[in-house]
Amino acid sequence: MGIKKWPKNDRPREKLFKYGEHTLTNAELLAILFRSGVKGASAVDLGRQVVEHFKTFRKMSHTNISEMRNFKGIGDAKIAQLRASFEIARRFMSEPKKASMAIKSPKDAVRLFMPRLRDIKKEIFQVLLLNSKNNIIDIIEIEEGTVDHANPEIREIALKALQNFAAGIIAVHNHPSGDPEPSKEDMTFTKNLTTACRALEIDVMDHIIIGDNKYYSFAEHKCL
Repeated sequence: MGIKKWPKNDRPREKLFKYGEHTLTNAELLAILFRSGVKGASAVDLGRQVVEHFKTFRKMSHTNISEMRNFKGIGDAKIAQLRASFEIARRFMSEPKKASMAIKSPKDAVRLFMPRLRDIKKEIFQVLLLNSKNNIIDIIEIEEGTVDHANPEIREIALKALQNFAAGIIAVHNHPSGDPEPSKEDMTFTKNLTTACRALEIDVMDHIIIGDNKYYSFAEHKCL
């Protein structure tokens, strides 16, 4: 029986408005994103199948698109809605509190970037811009790819820092393999970035590599 024929208090959307989204099950939350089911299965049924297969939203968030297509009734539109919602969640978790948040240690920066970057299957290179009190000015994304193949431009990083009157910067990128140990290219890049920024009186406070709930800090390892 389709959801429209259910009692109003049992329908996911109506439950959300009446009782709050926190009262919905994982399957019901997915049903709202999916919007519709298929013949013989409601949107909630589809949600249950997906939840039973992946167990957690985190595992679901970085699965291959082809695996999602294996579910009958889940096409590109539903997959796009689902992946967009995960990306919104990641960005929400990593949004800086700017002037009210100061970066006092590598762990502060890691807490900011870990929720989004740990599960992304491409290397993302970002720069945290800080003022003289280590408060966040902005986060900028320089390049998508890999440090050795995408070649994040040191000149572009320095220019963004100067344009925003940043006193210091923290470079951050992820390793999709989950292993945050730096490569030779990471080491060379960090050395060149530090040298170039020093000439412009910009302090490179750290270069952090995000892995799977692990990280590598050049500052903590005294490699700057």
